[in-house]
Amino acid sequence: MKIDGNAARILLVDDHDLFRAGLKELISSQADFEVVGEARDGLEALKLARDLKPDLIIMDIQMPICDGLEATRLICTQLPGSRIIMLTVREEDDNLFSAIKAGALGYLLKSTDKANFFIGMREVLEGNVALPPTLAARMIDEFARLMNDPPKNVTPEEIPDLTAREYQVLEFASTGAADKEIAVKLSISIYTVKSHMRSILEKLQVSNRREAARLAEEYGLLKKNKNNSII
Repeated sequence: MKIDGNAARILLVDDHDLFRAGLKELISSQADFEVVGEARDGLEALKLARDLKPDLIIMDIQMPICDGLEATRLICTQLPGSRIIMLTVREEDDNLFSAIKAGALGYLLKSTDKANFFIGMREVLEGNVALPPTLAARMIDEFARLMNDPPKNVTPEEIPDLTAREYQVLEFASTGAADKEIAVKLSISIYTVKSHMRSILEKLQVSNRREAARLAEEYGLLKKNKNNSII
């Protein structure tokens, strides 16, 4: 898939040199992909992501120093809109859910055949999610379970502080505003809105904005912050 007529720029992140070399050769066989950088751990990946601004990052999940999950969280927080595919040897629900929560758009097994691997890359480059069918089914089942679970009993003292900007995003989200509307109202990018929303859901320990809005209403979070200003 070409971006503005140019080959999509790919950053590879894996601590095994031999596997990374083979992956580079495989990806470079496609005319619409170009490998522009390689990293051996998550911290190096973060630095290269800042410097190179790749269109897609292929990230190993198990690495020393800083693993793929933490690297994905850092990259998606600091560079909203980053497209990341996690690579793993095993199907593990905990890692799958953690990867999606961290901001990954794809989660593929290293045993995936090359045709499906390229399909997954192109799906993520288009802004879609790439998951093997068995893992996609598990994701749907988990989301259904979370939606049907009763709300957690959280006391006001247990609710962590949000930043002033997060309060603003939550206030608009509580009115039913979509991410695009919030971005326009606050003069920020839609990717920044999504990053703030991920942070809000994580801090409030809820799975969706509806529950976040419920907590905001129940504990008067927005009234509490009405005089705060953005610094």
